Amino acid sequence: MKRKRFTDEQIIAILNEHEGGVSAADLARRHGFAEGTLYNWKSKFGDMEVSDAKRLRELEGENAKLKKLLAETMLDKAALEAALQKKW
Repeated sequence: MKRKRFTDEQIIAILNEHEGGVSAADLARRHGFAEGTLYNWKSKFGDMEVSDAKRLRELEGENAKLKKLLAETMLDKAALEAALQKKW
């Protein structure tokens, strides 16, 4: 799995600098990332504050857990249906 170099808080701080008037090229050079990355971050985090980003991370984690539970339940259901369809 790819390791993140920047935390959500750092990303939001960089985006705030960009909104303050610092060019994307200067930010990319100073912090060591590609200019395209800044625009990806901007589309993901937009006008979020740090608390919003933390809440987003929590919701994404909860969503992943719920998806896993749903997949396990669907597998159990399919196994039960297959067992019931067999003729004794």
